[in-house]
Amino acid sequence: MGRSRYRIFETQFPHFLTGTVVNWIPLFANEHIAGIIFESLNYLQSNKRLTVYAYVLMENHYHLIASSENLGKEIANFRSFTARKIIDCLGQIRASHFLKQLQFFKLKHKRDRNYQLWQEGSHPQLIDSDQMMIQKIEYIHDNPVKRGYVYESVHWRYSSARNYAGLQSPVDITLFEP
Repeated sequence: MGRSRYRIFETQFPHFLTGTVVNWIPLFANEHIAGIIFESLNYLQSNKRLTVYAYVLMENHYHLIASSENLGKEIANFRSFTARKIIDCLGQIRASHFLKQLQFFKLKHKRDRNYQLWQEGSHPQLIDSDQMMIQKIEYIHDNPVKRGYVYESVHWRYSSARNYAGLQSPVDITLFEP
Protein backbone atom coordinates (compact mmCIF):
# COMPACT_ATOMS: atom_id res chain seq x y z
CA MET A 1 0.00 0.00 0.00
CA GLY A 2 1.43 3.38 -1.03
CA ARG A 3 1.90 6.27 1.32
CA SER A 4 -0.48 9.13 0.82
CA ARG A 5 0.72 12.70 1.12
CA TYR A 6 -1.61 15.57 1.82
CA ARG A 7 -0.41 18.98 0.78
CA ILE A 8 -1.32 22.44 1.98
CA PHE A 9 -1.24 24.93 -0.87
CA GLU A 10 -3.49 27.84 0.12
CA THR A 11 -1.89 28.97 3.35
CA GLN A 12 -3.90 32.20 3.54
CA PHE A 13 -6.89 30.11 4.66
CA PRO A 14 -7.30 28.04 7.83
CA HIS A 15 -7.30 24.27 7.53
CA PHE A 16 -9.05 21.48 9.42
CA LEU A 17 -6.43 18.96 10.55
CA THR A 18 -6.53 15.61 12.28
CA GLY A 19 -3.75 13.70 14.00
CA THR A 20 -4.15 10.14 15.23
CA VAL A 21 -1.92 8.00 17.42
CA VAL A 22 -0.84 4.78 15.71
CA ASN A 23 -3.35 1.98 16.20
CA TRP A 24 -5.57 4.47 18.10
CA ILE A 25 -3.59 3.92 21.33
CA PRO A 26 -5.26 6.04 24.07
CA LEU A 27 -2.19 7.99 25.19
CA PHE A 28 -3.97 11.29 25.81
CA ALA A 29 -6.02 9.80 28.63
CA ASN A 30 -2.89 10.58 30.66
CA GLU A 31 -3.14 14.22 31.78
CA HIS A 32 0.62 14.78 31.64
CA ILE A 33 0.88 13.49 28.07
CA ALA A 34 -2.11 15.61 27.02
CA GLY A 35 -0.28 18.55 28.57
CA ILE A 36 2.58 18.08 26.11
CA ILE A 37 0.15 18.71 23.25
CA PHE A 38 -1.25 21.83 24.92
CA GLU A 39 2.17 23.25 25.80
CA SER A 40 3.30 22.81 22.22
CA LEU A 41 0.20 24.46 20.73
CA ASN A 42 0.48 27.37 23.15
CA TYR A 43 4.18 27.76 22.34
CA LEU A 44 3.54 27.83 18.58
CA GLN A 45 0.85 30.45 19.05
CA SER A 46 2.76 32.67 21.45
CA ASN A 47 5.66 32.68 18.98
CA LYS A 48 3.31 33.63 16.11
CA ARG A 49 4.04 30.42 14.22
CA LEU A 50 0.46 29.10 14.34
CA THR A 51 -3.04 30.48 14.86
CA VAL A 52 -5.51 28.02 16.40
CA TYR A 53 -9.24 28.69 15.94
CA ALA A 54 -10.62 25.44 17.38
CA TYR A 55 -9.35 22.15 18.77
CA VAL A 56 -10.36 19.02 20.58
CA LEU A 57 -8.06 16.41 22.10
CA MET A 58 -9.60 12.99 22.51
CA GLU A 59 -7.88 9.97 24.09
CA ASN A 60 -6.14 8.97 20.85
CA HIS A 61 -6.49 11.79 18.31
CA TYR A 62 -6.92 15.51 17.86
CA HIS A 63 -8.83 17.77 15.52
CA LEU A 64 -7.58 21.28 14.94
CA ILE A 65 -8.45 24.30 12.86
CA ALA A 66 -5.32 26.33 12.33
CA SER A 67 -3.54 28.67 9.98
CA SER A 68 0.06 29.70 9.46
CA GLU A 69 2.26 31.19 6.79
CA ASN A 70 3.82 27.74 6.49
CA LEU A 71 1.18 25.44 7.98
CA GLY A 72 2.59 22.20 6.61
CA LYS A 73 6.00 22.87 8.13
CA GLU A 74 4.58 24.00 11.47
CA ILE A 75 2.33 20.93 11.78
CA ALA A 76 5.25 18.68 10.85
CA ASN A 77 7.36 20.38 13.53
CA PHE A 78 4.52 20.08 16.05
CA ARG A 79 4.10 16.36 15.36
CA SER A 80 7.85 15.67 15.48
CA PHE A 81 8.36 17.63 18.70
CA THR A 82 5.35 16.16 20.51
CA ALA A 83 6.25 12.62 19.40
CA ARG A 84 9.75 12.96 20.86
CA LYS A 85 8.48 14.51 24.12
CA ILE A 86 5.71 11.92 24.56
CA ILE A 87 8.03 8.98 23.87
CA ASP A 88 10.55 10.40 26.37
CA CYS A 89 7.73 10.86 28.90
CA LEU A 90 6.56 7.27 28.42
CA GLY A 91 10.11 6.12 29.13
CA GLN A 92 10.33 8.26 32.26
CA ILE A 93 7.06 6.96 33.68
CA ARG A 94 8.04 3.42 32.70
CA ALA A 95 5.00 2.89 30.48
CA SER A 96 6.68 0.02 28.64
CA HIS A 97 3.35 -1.42 27.47
CA PHE A 98 2.72 1.76 25.44
CA LEU A 99 6.30 1.91 24.15
CA LYS A 100 6.07 -1.70 22.98
CA GLN A 101 2.91 -0.83 21.04
CA LEU A 102 4.52 2.26 19.48
CA GLN A 103 7.43 0.06 18.46
CA PHE A 104 5.23 -2.77 17.12
CA PHE A 105 3.02 -0.45 15.03
CA LYS A 106 5.95 1.57 13.62
CA LEU A 107 5.87 1.42 9.84
CA LYS A 108 8.67 -0.68 8.36
CA HIS A 109 10.07 2.15 6.21
CA LYS A 110 10.68 4.31 9.31
CA ARG A 111 14.17 2.97 9.95
CA ASP A 112 15.50 6.13 11.57
CA ARG A 113 13.57 5.58 14.82
CA ASN A 114 12.51 2.92 17.31
CA TYR A 115 8.96 4.17 17.78
CA GLN A 116 6.20 5.84 15.81
CA LEU A 117 3.64 7.94 17.64
CA TRP A 118 1.57 9.55 14.88
CA GLN A 119 -0.11 7.86 11.97
CA GLU A 120 1.12 9.37 8.73
CA GLY A 121 -0.69 12.43 7.41
CA SER A 122 -2.78 15.13 8.99
CA HIS A 123 -5.45 15.11 6.25
CA PRO A 124 -5.67 18.90 5.85
CA GLN A 125 -8.97 20.27 4.57
CA LEU A 126 -9.05 23.82 3.29
CA ILE A 127 -11.65 26.04 4.99
CA ASP A 128 -12.59 28.68 2.47
CA SER A 129 -15.89 30.06 3.79
CA ASP A 130 -17.49 31.16 7.05
CA GLN A 131 -20.11 28.45 6.64
CA MET A 132 -17.47 25.73 6.37
CA MET A 133 -15.57 27.19 9.35
CA ILE A 134 -18.70 27.08 11.52
CA GLN A 135 -19.47 23.52 10.39
CA LYS A 136 -15.93 22.33 11.26
CA ILE A 137 -15.91 24.11 14.62
CA GLU A 138 -19.22 22.45 15.51
CA TYR A 139 -17.86 19.07 14.36
CA ILE A 140 -14.78 19.50 16.56
CA HIS A 141 -16.79 20.59 19.60
CA ASP A 142 -19.37 17.82 19.17
CA ASN A 143 -16.73 15.07 19.00
CA PRO A 144 -16.77 14.17 22.72
CA VAL A 145 -20.58 14.47 22.82
CA LYS A 146 -21.00 12.05 19.92
CA ARG A 147 -18.60 9.65 21.62
CA GLY A 148 -20.83 9.75 24.70
CA TYR A 149 -18.17 11.18 27.01
CA VAL A 150 -20.12 14.32 27.94
CA TYR A 151 -23.63 15.67 27.45
CA GLU A 152 -22.50 19.17 26.50
CA SER A 153 -19.36 20.10 24.57
CA VAL A 154 -18.27 22.68 27.17
CA HIS A 155 -17.93 19.88 29.72
CA TRP A 156 -15.02 18.33 27.78
CA ARG A 157 -12.00 20.03 29.33
CA TYR A 158 -9.74 19.40 26.31
CA SER A 159 -11.77 21.42 23.82
CA SER A 160 -12.02 24.96 22.51
CA ALA A 161 -15.78 24.74 23.13
CA ARG A 162 -14.78 26.07 26.54
CA ASN A 163 -13.00 29.07 24.98
CA TYR A 164 -16.07 29.91 22.91
CA ALA A 165 -18.21 29.73 26.08
CA GLY A 166 -15.86 32.10 27.93
CA LEU A 167 -14.46 29.31 30.15
CA GLN A 168 -10.88 28.36 30.95
CA SER A 169 -9.19 25.98 28.52
CA PRO A 170 -5.66 24.53 28.29
CA VAL A 171 -5.06 26.19 24.89
CA ASP A 172 -5.46 29.86 24.15
CA ILE A 173 -7.17 30.26 20.79
CA THR A 174 -8.19 32.95 18.35
CA LEU A 175 -12.00 33.07 18.44
CA PHE A 176 -13.61 32.90 15.02
CA GLU A 177 -16.16 35.64 14.54
CA PRO A 178 -17.98 35.56 11.17
